[in-house]
Amino acid sequence: MKVRVLGCSGAIAQGCRTTSFLIEGRVLIDAGTGVGDLTLEEMRQIDHVAALPLMLDAVSSLRSTPVQVHALSATIAALQAHVFNNVIWPDFSRIPSAAALFLIHKELETAQALHLVGLDIEVLPAIHTVPAVGYAVRGRSGWWAYSGDTGPNPAFWQRINQLPVAMLVIETAFSNHESALAQRSQHLAPHTLAQELAQLNPGRPCPIYITHTKPSETQLIVEQVRRFDAITHPSSGEPHDISWLQAGQEFEV
Repeated sequence: MKVRVLGCSGAIAQGCRTTSFLIEGRVLIDAGTGVGDLTLEEMRQIDHVAALPLMLDAVSSLRSTPVQVHALSATIAALQAHVFNNVIWPDFSRIPSAAALFLIHKELETAQALHLVGLDIEVLPAIHTVPAVGYAVRGRSGWWAYSGDTGPNPAFWQRINQLPVAMLVIETAFSNHESALAQRSQHLAPHTLAQELAQLNPGRPCPIYITHTKPSETQLIVEQVRRFDAITHPSSGEPHDISWLQAGQEFEV
Protein backbone atom coordinates (compact mmCIF):
# COMPACT_ATOMS: atom_id res chain seq x y z
CA MET A 1 0.00 0.00 0.00
CA LYS A 2 1.42 3.38 -1.02
CA VAL A 3 1.07 6.32 1.38
CA ARG A 4 1.99 9.74 0.01
CA VAL A 5 2.42 12.67 2.41
CA LEU A 6 0.86 15.73 0.79
CA GLY A 7 1.01 17.83 3.95
CA CYS A 8 2.00 17.32 7.58
CA SER A 9 2.13 20.78 9.12
CA GLY A 10 -0.10 22.31 11.77
CA ALA A 11 -0.38 25.58 9.83
CA ILE A 12 0.59 27.16 6.52
CA ALA A 13 3.88 28.90 5.78
CA GLN A 14 6.44 28.78 2.99
CA GLY A 15 7.11 25.10 2.33
CA CYS A 16 4.43 24.02 4.84
CA ARG A 17 1.20 22.28 3.88
CA THR A 18 -1.50 21.27 6.30
CA THR A 19 -2.21 17.63 6.93
CA SER A 20 -3.22 15.39 4.07
CA PHE A 21 -2.34 11.79 3.19
CA LEU A 22 -3.06 10.16 -0.17
CA ILE A 23 -3.57 6.40 0.07
CA GLU A 24 -3.10 4.33 -3.09
CA GLY A 25 -3.85 7.43 -5.17
CA ARG A 26 -7.59 7.10 -4.45
CA VAL A 27 -8.34 7.95 -0.82
CA LEU A 28 -7.52 11.16 1.06
CA ILE A 29 -7.21 11.00 4.82
CA ASP A 30 -7.45 14.58 5.96
CA ALA A 31 -7.52 16.96 3.05
CA GLY A 32 -5.61 20.05 4.01
CA THR A 33 -3.69 22.46 1.80
CA GLY A 34 -1.31 19.72 0.69
CA VAL A 35 -4.00 18.64 -1.76
CA GLY A 36 -3.16 21.76 -3.78
CA ASP A 37 0.12 20.18 -4.88
CA LEU A 38 -1.74 17.45 -6.78
CA THR A 39 -2.30 17.75 -10.49
CA LEU A 40 -5.88 18.02 -11.74
CA GLU A 41 -5.60 14.45 -13.04
CA GLU A 42 -4.45 13.21 -9.62
CA MET A 43 -7.32 15.06 -7.96
CA ARG A 44 -9.76 13.57 -10.43
CA GLN A 45 -8.73 10.05 -9.39
CA ILE A 46 -9.66 10.62 -5.75
CA ASP A 47 -12.87 8.83 -4.80
CA HIS A 48 -12.97 9.17 -1.04
CA VAL A 49 -11.96 11.91 1.36
CA ALA A 50 -12.19 12.03 5.12
CA ALA A 51 -12.47 15.83 5.30
CA LEU A 52 -13.10 18.17 2.39
CA PRO A 53 -10.85 20.95 1.05
CA LEU A 54 -11.72 23.33 -1.73
CA MET A 55 -10.63 20.88 -4.40
CA LEU A 56 -14.22 20.20 -5.44
CA ASP A 57 -14.34 23.42 -7.39
CA ALA A 58 -11.29 22.30 -9.37
CA VAL A 59 -12.38 18.79 -10.31
CA SER A 60 -16.18 18.61 -10.15
CA SER A 61 -16.61 19.23 -13.87
CA LEU A 62 -13.96 16.60 -14.70
CA ARG A 63 -15.67 13.68 -12.91
CA SER A 64 -18.52 11.42 -13.92
CA THR A 65 -19.13 10.19 -10.36
CA PRO A 66 -19.47 12.15 -7.10
CA VAL A 67 -16.69 12.48 -4.57
CA GLN A 68 -17.59 10.62 -1.37
CA VAL A 69 -16.97 12.48 1.89
CA HIS A 70 -16.70 10.12 4.87
CA ALA A 71 -16.94 11.96 8.18
CA LEU A 72 -18.64 12.02 11.55
CA SER A 73 -22.23 13.24 11.39
CA ALA A 74 -21.27 16.34 13.39
CA THR A 75 -18.49 17.14 10.92
CA ILE A 76 -20.84 16.79 7.96
CA ALA A 77 -23.34 19.07 9.69
CA ALA A 78 -20.63 21.66 10.26
CA LEU A 79 -19.54 21.53 6.61
CA GLN A 80 -23.11 22.00 5.47
CA ALA A 81 -23.80 24.84 7.91
CA HIS A 82 -20.59 26.79 7.65
CA VAL A 83 -18.80 25.95 4.38
CA PHE A 84 -21.05 24.49 1.70
CA ASN A 85 -24.01 26.67 2.66
CA ASN A 86 -24.57 28.59 -0.60
CA VAL A 87 -23.01 31.63 1.05
CA ILE A 88 -19.34 30.72 1.39
CA TRP A 89 -19.45 27.94 -1.25
CA PRO A 90 -22.25 26.22 -3.15
CA ASP A 91 -23.77 23.11 -1.63
CA PHE A 92 -22.00 20.56 -3.84
CA SER A 93 -24.22 17.81 -2.42
CA ARG A 94 -27.19 19.31 -4.30
CA ILE A 95 -25.69 20.35 -7.63
CA PRO A 96 -25.72 20.19 -10.55
CA SER A 97 -28.80 17.94 -10.26
CA ALA A 98 -30.29 15.22 -8.04
CA ALA A 99 -29.29 12.67 -10.66
CA ALA A 100 -25.69 13.86 -11.00
CA LEU A 101 -24.22 15.23 -7.77
CA PHE A 102 -20.69 16.52 -7.31
CA LEU A 103 -20.55 15.24 -3.73
CA ILE A 104 -22.24 12.72 -1.46
CA HIS A 105 -21.86 12.43 2.31
CA LYS A 106 -21.19 9.14 4.08
CA GLU A 107 -21.57 9.22 7.86
CA LEU A 108 -19.11 7.19 9.88
CA GLU A 109 -18.63 6.34 13.55
CA THR A 110 -15.68 5.56 15.78
CA ALA A 111 -14.65 1.88 15.59
CA GLN A 112 -16.43 1.49 12.23
CA ALA A 113 -14.73 -0.71 9.64
CA LEU A 114 -14.84 0.46 6.03
CA HIS A 115 -13.87 -1.21 2.78
CA LEU A 116 -13.15 1.40 0.10
CA VAL A 117 -11.53 0.85 -3.30
CA GLY A 118 -9.93 -2.36 -2.05
CA LEU A 119 -8.70 -0.86 1.23
CA ASP A 120 -9.63 -1.94 4.76
CA ILE A 121 -9.98 1.18 6.91
CA GLU A 122 -10.88 1.45 10.58
CA VAL A 123 -12.06 4.63 12.31
CA LEU A 124 -10.05 5.23 15.48
CA PRO A 125 -11.03 7.37 18.50
CA ALA A 126 -9.65 10.89 18.91
CA ILE A 127 -10.16 13.40 21.71
CA HIS A 128 -10.30 16.95 20.43
CA THR A 129 -12.13 20.24 20.93
CA VAL A 130 -14.28 19.47 17.88
CA PRO A 131 -15.50 16.08 16.64
CA ALA A 132 -12.49 14.21 15.27
CA VAL A 133 -11.21 10.72 14.55
CA GLY A 134 -8.03 8.91 13.62
CA TYR A 135 -7.68 6.15 11.05
CA ALA A 136 -5.95 2.83 10.51
CA VAL A 137 -5.50 1.39 7.01
CA ARG A 138 -4.39 -2.18 6.37
CA GLY A 139 -1.28 -2.53 4.21
CA ARG A 140 0.71 -5.53 3.08
CA SER A 141 3.15 -5.38 6.01
CA GLY A 142 0.67 -4.27 8.68
CA TRP A 143 -1.53 -1.30 9.51
CA TRP A 144 -0.77 2.36 8.85
CA ALA A 145 -2.22 4.21 11.85
CA TYR A 146 -2.86 7.94 12.22
CA SER A 147 -3.91 9.64 15.46
CA GLY A 148 -5.72 12.60 13.89
CA ASP A 149 -5.92 15.80 15.95
CA THR A 150 -6.03 14.58 19.53
CA GLY A 151 -5.09 15.14 23.12
CA PRO A 152 -4.31 12.30 25.56
CA ASN A 153 -6.31 9.33 24.36
CA PRO A 154 -6.22 5.97 26.23
CA ALA A 155 -8.82 4.40 23.91
CA PHE A 156 -6.56 5.01 20.92
CA TRP A 157 -3.73 3.02 22.48
CA GLN A 158 -6.04 0.25 23.57
CA ARG A 159 -6.97 -0.34 19.92
CA ILE A 160 -3.48 0.29 18.53
CA ASN A 161 -2.05 -2.41 20.80
CA GLN A 162 -4.51 -4.89 19.27
CA LEU A 163 -3.34 -4.22 15.71
CA PRO A 164 -0.10 -5.24 13.95
CA VAL A 165 0.90 -1.62 13.29
CA ALA A 166 3.64 -1.14 10.68
CA MET A 167 3.74 2.67 10.82
CA LEU A 168 2.32 5.11 13.37
CA VAL A 169 1.71 8.78 12.55
CA ILE A 170 0.95 10.91 15.61
CA GLU A 171 0.51 14.61 16.10
CA THR A 172 2.61 16.84 18.33
CA ALA A 173 1.29 20.32 17.63
CA PHE A 174 3.00 22.42 20.31
CA SER A 175 6.26 22.62 22.23
CA ASN A 176 6.42 22.08 25.98
CA HIS A 177 6.50 25.85 26.38
CA GLU A 178 2.93 25.90 25.04
CA SER A 179 1.70 23.02 27.21
CA ALA A 180 -1.23 25.01 28.60
CA LEU A 181 -2.40 25.88 25.10
CA ALA A 182 -1.95 22.27 23.97
CA GLN A 183 -4.08 21.10 26.90
CA ARG A 184 -6.85 23.62 26.22
CA SER A 185 -6.95 22.85 22.51
CA GLN A 186 -6.64 19.06 22.98
CA HIS A 187 -3.33 18.63 21.17
CA LEU A 188 -0.10 16.95 22.23
CA ALA A 189 3.20 18.48 23.29
CA PRO A 190 6.47 16.51 23.66
CA HIS A 191 5.95 15.69 27.35
CA THR A 192 2.39 14.43 26.73
CA LEU A 193 3.61 12.57 23.63
CA ALA A 194 6.06 10.74 25.91
CA GLN A 195 3.19 9.81 28.21
CA GLU A 196 1.13 8.61 25.27
CA LEU A 197 3.92 6.51 23.77
CA ALA A 198 4.48 4.87 27.15
CA GLN A 199 1.13 3.15 26.53
CA LEU A 200 2.37 1.55 23.30
CA ASN A 201 2.97 -2.18 23.67
CA PRO A 202 6.80 -2.55 23.85
CA GLY A 203 6.48 -6.00 22.34
CA ARG A 204 5.20 -4.47 19.09
CA PRO A 205 7.65 -1.69 18.19
CA CYS A 206 7.04 0.23 14.98
CA PRO A 207 8.38 3.38 13.30
CA ILE A 208 6.73 6.52 14.72
CA TYR A 209 6.36 9.69 12.65
CA ILE A 210 5.53 13.10 14.09
CA THR A 211 3.05 15.31 12.25
CA HIS A 212 1.06 18.55 12.71
CA THR A 213 3.84 20.63 14.29
CA LYS A 214 3.34 24.40 14.24
CA PRO A 215 5.87 25.91 11.79
CA SER A 216 7.11 28.50 14.32
CA GLU A 217 7.85 25.76 16.87
CA THR A 218 8.89 22.79 14.73
CA GLN A 219 12.60 22.97 15.54
CA LEU A 220 11.93 23.32 19.26
CA ILE A 221 9.44 20.45 19.19
CA VAL A 222 12.05 18.32 17.39
CA GLU A 223 14.67 19.08 20.04
CA GLN A 224 12.30 18.38 22.92
CA VAL A 225 11.09 15.10 21.46
CA ARG A 226 14.67 14.01 20.81
CA ARG A 227 15.45 14.47 24.47
CA PHE A 228 12.92 11.88 25.57
CA ASP A 229 13.63 9.77 22.50
CA ALA A 230 17.16 9.35 23.84
CA ILE A 231 15.75 7.75 26.99
CA THR A 232 15.36 4.02 26.48
CA HIS A 233 12.02 2.37 26.98
CA PRO A 234 11.87 1.08 30.57
CA SER A 235 10.66 -2.37 29.53
CA SER A 236 12.46 -3.18 26.28
CA GLY A 237 15.63 -1.14 26.76
CA GLU A 238 15.25 0.10 23.18
CA PRO A 239 14.85 3.77 22.22
CA HIS A 240 11.73 4.92 20.41
CA ASP A 241 12.08 4.96 16.63
CA ILE A 242 10.84 8.51 16.00
CA SER A 243 11.15 10.57 12.81
CA TRP A 244 9.53 13.69 11.36
CA LEU A 245 7.26 13.61 8.38
CA GLN A 246 8.04 15.77 5.37
CA ALA A 247 5.63 16.75 2.62
CA GLY A 248 6.44 14.71 -0.46
CA GLN A 249 7.54 11.58 1.38
CA GLU A 250 6.16 8.26 0.15
CA PHE A 251 5.94 5.02 2.09
CA GLU A 252 5.15 1.42 1.19
CA VAL A 253 3.24 -0.23 4.03
